[in-house]
This record gives sequence, C-alpha cells and structure tokens, in this order.
Amino acid sequence: MSIFKPKKNQNSPSNNAVLSELALRYIHDGVIIADKNNTVCFINPAAVIMTGCSSAENAIGLDFGLIIKIESKEGRALAENENHLIQAMLTNQPLDAFQALLINASSEKRVPVSISVIPVEGAGNNRIITLRNITRELAEESEQAEFISTASHEMRTPVATIDGYLSLTLNPQTATIDERARGYLTAAEKASKHLGKLFQDLLDVTKLDDSKIRPNLEPVEMTELIKSITEDYRLRAEEAKLKLTFGSSEGDFTDVNRKMHPVVYGFIDINFMREIMDNLIENAIKYTPEGGSIYVNVRADGDRFLVNVTDTGIGISADDLMHVFQKFYRADNSDTRTIGGTGLGLYIVKQRTEAMGGKVWAESAFGEGSTFYVSLPRLSDSEYEKRMIMVQNRMMQAPTPAVSAAPIPPAQIVQSASPVQPAPPAPPIPPTQTVTMSTNQTNNNLNGEPK
Repeated sequence: MSIFKPKKNQNSPSNNAVLSELALRYIHDGVIIADKNNTVCFINPAAVIMTGCSSAENAIGLDFGLIIKIESKEGRALAENENHLIQAMLTNQPLDAFQALLINASSEKRVPVSISVIPVEGAGNNRIITLRNITRELAEESEQAEFISTASHEMRTPVATIDGYLSLTLNPQTATIDERARGYLTAAEKASKHLGKLFQDLLDVTKLDDSKIRPNLEPVEMTELIKSITEDYRLRAEEAKLKLTFGSSEGDFTDVNRKMHPVVYGFIDINFMREIMDNLIENAIKYTPEGGSIYVNVRADGDRFLVNVTDTGIGISADDLMHVFQKFYRADNSDTRTIGGTGLGLYIVKQRTEAMGGKVWAESAFGEGSTFYVSLPRLSDSEYEKRMIMVQNRMMQAPTPAVSAAPIPPAQIVQSASPVQPAPPAPPIPPTQTVTMSTNQTNNNLNGEPK
C-alpha cells in the first residue's frame, strides 16, 4: 500500500468561487458589478453599507446610477460630463482613483471615496466598480499638507534673502568679483531660484488640495491663447536644439502664422490654463533629446476641446505611466536620474484640470515619445457670445472706485464767524497755528470743497 495519498485539488473551480465570495464578503472596500446594460448584478456587504441601499436584494437589477450617488469633492452637484464614473461606464473605459463624495441613501451623509472601474472582457462585458473610503487618508494628507505649507512658508524667507544677496554680488555696479567666483555664484543663484520654485510649487499644491484656490472661469478663445503660450517657449526650444510647432506636426512658427486655425471657445481659468501648459511644455523640452520635436495643438472634440502636447522624447514605461500624475512621483531610470524635477508638475496639471471640470491623461511608450492630453468643456459660438455679454455687463455695472480727496493746503482753511460747541480743553499750541472752523466747514474741507 502506498504511503502517498492523492491530495484533494484545492484549486478546483468550486473552491475558488467560495474563496472569492469570502474575500468579497469581508473586505472593507465596496464592490459592485454591473452588466453591459449598467444593471447591478452583484453588490458586496461593504457596498450595501456605504451606499445605504439597505440590502443586496434591493440593489440587484437596478441601474448603477440609482445606487451610487456622488458629488464633487467640494460637495457640489456633478454635470454628466464632469462625472467620470458615468463617462467610464458609458464608454466602457477604465477609471482609476476618481475622488468624490458618496451620498448614503439612508442617512444622506457624505463620505469621501475613491472610485475605480475595471471593464472585464468576456463574461458578459461586466464592469467592476470599487468604492474605497478615503476619510483617514484625507485626514493624514491634510496634516502633511499643513506641515509642508508651514515649512515651505518659513523657508522661503531665508531663500529669498540668499537670492537677493547673490543678485547683488553678481551685479557689477554693486560688487567686483573675478570670473571664477562669478561662475560659482551663478551656479549658486541658479540653485537658489530652483529651491524657491520648489517651495512655491509646494505651497500651490497644499492650497489646491485644501480647495483654497478656486478657478475663476471666463469665456476664452482657446486657439490664440494656447498659441501664445507655446510661442513663449520658442527660444527655450531653440536653445535646447528642438523643433517646436503649434497646430500640426509640419512646418514651423513662420508657416503656422500664415495658416488659419479653427476657432475653439472654452470656459476656463486663464491662469490655471497657463500653469497647465507651462508644466507640459517644460516637461516636453526637458525630456526630449537634442534634434527632437514638440507639437502643440488644440481642437474641438464634441462638447469639449482637446489640447495635446506631443514630443519625440525618451517616453514613459507602462508601469510609470500609471503613476505620473501622482504627487512627488518621478520615473526612476538611467535617462531620468540626471534630469532635475520636483515630481509636482504633472500633479499640479491634474489638479488644475479637474478643478475646471476637465480630464488629463497621457499616452506613451518608453523610448518612443509621449503625448499628454487635456480635455475641458467647450462653448459653442452662441454660448461664448452670451457669456461675453454677461462679462461686459458685469464690468459696466461694477462700481467705480472712489477717488480720495486731495489734502487741503492750510491756506485754504479760513476762520468761521460761527463758533463751534465747546469742547474739552486741548493742549496749548502756538497762536500762529490756531484755526477755528464750524462743523459744516470741517465736513466741506474733508471732502475737498473749500468754502
């Protein structure tokens, strides 16, 4: 008789199904599975509690939108084009870590969650929706942001002082130094300015995370705006021996200036848009070797407009591409280690874009260049005209700032025949400086109306 007995197959389909069910039942994240018609066909206990739908039986067979009700992180209602969950479900596209407030149907309480969608090929084209409570994470991030903000604010003062003294030292009118020392001090000044930029980025990130910076949206013609921002980088690109083109992948700025581009209107914050483009174009210049090309374009895309910055640079690996918009993340390879950066630029791009109701993503392969896309709400011609009229009316109705009255020379103040009411005794003053005025004369003189 053999001492070896056949073991039961622990990887049998039935056993795997039991283990999967146990995992879904006891994990803290909510899991909802919807079919191709967006109908809920599975919901785990955590999702039942988070959504407040009372029981799994009540949720099965309903549209996912009736179960998952969300608001923006700031607590405002989301338009359909701003609701990335709905967009992912309608287009059968993946969604990664979309932050929103989940509304509990029973208690009406709002809980911050991170929402992901994973399309499953085959198996009825189901979509797996996960809901992760991020209350604790946000609290920890808030503490970190407060520390970063305080530290950055305190360190900016000594850095500014260092920068000021370096500038004075390098100024031939205020100091005399030899060329060797000038080289050292120039390098120190460059490092000081870089450090100041880092502190400013840290402060901007913490303010945006705390929703202290809100977008000031206004109607804007996007083609000319993006073109002008791109032209600001023409000399930088030439110094780096790169070809920078706006509007297409052919020609140069001289050619492009003679071409007609379609007019595209947007409703955006101009300062936010400039920050977005600055970071994307600077990155393209930084990560594209000499002789490469950078293409910037803007075009209409249905009810949205699409801006892209494409380069022929070193590219991004598939693993790094999943994390490039995370705070402080930098790809770590032999090509990037020698290139400076804070890991905040693309995070700022993402935050600024989402604050305006948009979406940003990247397409790249290592060694084959990259394209970054920014998609934002677009205005039709009539909507643009209406909003421009509203802006003009608001400017016309704005109160004119009061002009301060000019100080009245003492010679214009004359004595009054009408004495004023007795006042408490005042300290004696020289007789030549004594002036008596009535109440009416005092008011007139303060308003710049001499009697």
